[in-house]
Amino acid sequence: MKVWRQAQILEVIDHEPVVSQEILRQRLRARGIDATQATISRDLKEIGLVKRAGDGAYVRPGAERIDPASAEHLRRAVSTLLRGYERVDPLVVLRTDRGQAQGLAEWIDRAQLTEVAGTIAGDDTILLVCRGTDAAASVEARLGEMVTSGARAGRLDTGA
Repeated sequence: MKVWRQAQILEVIDHEPVVSQEILRQRLRARGIDATQATISRDLKEIGLVKRAGDGAYVRPGAERIDPASAEHLRRAVSTLLRGYERVDPLVVLRTDRGQAQGLAEWIDRAQLTEVAGTIAGDDTILLVCRGTDAAASVEARLGEMVTSGARAGRLDTGA
């Protein structure tokens, strides 16, 4: 139970800013986990979470502060670098020009898309490992919107 609770704590703080133990307790309760403030306090200490300067939200040590403009940066990167994509069950394969996959994968990682568990990038191909087929379909739709907006602006070949 403890390992599961701590994994859920990390899931919560990775996807939304949590500035107090009480808010974290409420988020855990919504996930079916009833924990006392003392238990949560011990968990935070064991996990090694720290409070971020600025907004005071809990984060993993050394975690980058998410740039609020990261969605816009990702949209621009996709519209500029993406040449095609294909969904295969919970995976999405992205194609770029040679030498461009690493840069685009970095923008995807920085955007911290909740649907994406991780990325693997080669020279001109990126593999997105999504959190299920519904998540992959959502990512595919989002990519399609970015491609379409880039094509309208004249910045992308529409071969996707």
